[in-house]
Amino acid sequence: MELRQLEYFVAVVEAGGFTRAAERVRVAQPGISAQIRKLEREFGQPLLDRSARVVRLTEAGEAVLPHARAALGAVEDARLAVDELVGLVRGHVAVGAVTSHAVDLPSLLAAFHDAHPGVEMTLVEGSSDVLVERLRAGTLDAAIVSLGPNPPADLDTLVVADEAIAAAVGHGHPLAARSSVRLAELGGLPLISLPPGTGIRSHLDAACAAAGFTPAVAFEAGDPVLLAQLAARGLGVAILPDSLARSRPDLHPLAITSPALGGRLAFAWRATGPGSPAGRALLALARRALEVVGG
Repeated sequence: MELRQLEYFVAVVEAGGFTRAAERVRVAQPGISAQIRKLEREFGQPLLDRSARVVRLTEAGEAVLPHARAALGAVEDARLAVDELVGLVRGHVAVGAVTSHAVDLPSLLAAFHDAHPGVEMTLVEGSSDVLVERLRAGTLDAAIVSLGPNPPADLDTLVVADEAIAAAVGHGHPLAARSSVRLAELGGLPLISLPPGTGIRSHLDAACAAAGFTPAVAFEAGDPVLLAQLAARGLGVAILPDSLARSRPDLHPLAITSPALGGRLAFAWRATGPGSPAGRALLALARRALEVVGG
């Protein structure tokens, strides 16, 4: 008994005849007929009733069919298992991340490397909107992104940090004597911000639009540290993650009020899941590690 005989038998049953089965498996009809006759001789019983225009199962065929399907399914599962193993030996994963974030990505990638030393890894930095598009295109398996007010519906996300968005100025700035600033007050000031498409900028633009004004962004940069340096030199008010604003001795942080602004950092991947075995293994490891961090 050969697997192809079982495959042809199932194909004839599902297609309802030899001609359509031959087209399905791309084998000449006489070849299919000959192989099924060999299968019937091995069982010692006809499996198909060929007397009508539509091929039907005999009683013996009815008994054999579920076992034939199970055998073919087991072979396919074995092939997938080998593909998964090969993919984890010679695979590749691509991870993206926004420029500044609080996730311990080096430890995560090191743990993945220890578990799967044969997998090549690529790490790229970019703005959240670029990373999201690369996730959609399949050139990234996963990415750490900043979520705007409307998270992408076609991605799955695991929020790993929920942080206030703050303003920050140099110590010589007039606002340095205060601990907070109302959002409306920012409307008349030169701002230093991440570019459009980033999570923090999306929150800022949406809040300002709701308040009836457009923020006057004097400087844009993709690196929050550069924004902090510009603000420290007195070039404007930087809009930053609260932790970064408070961590720099050359800056004076200000809470934004009326309303307060907040952003979320997330580990994101395509809703359909990564396409490669290595990508799926990375996702499984990352979710285990980051679910603890994200709470």
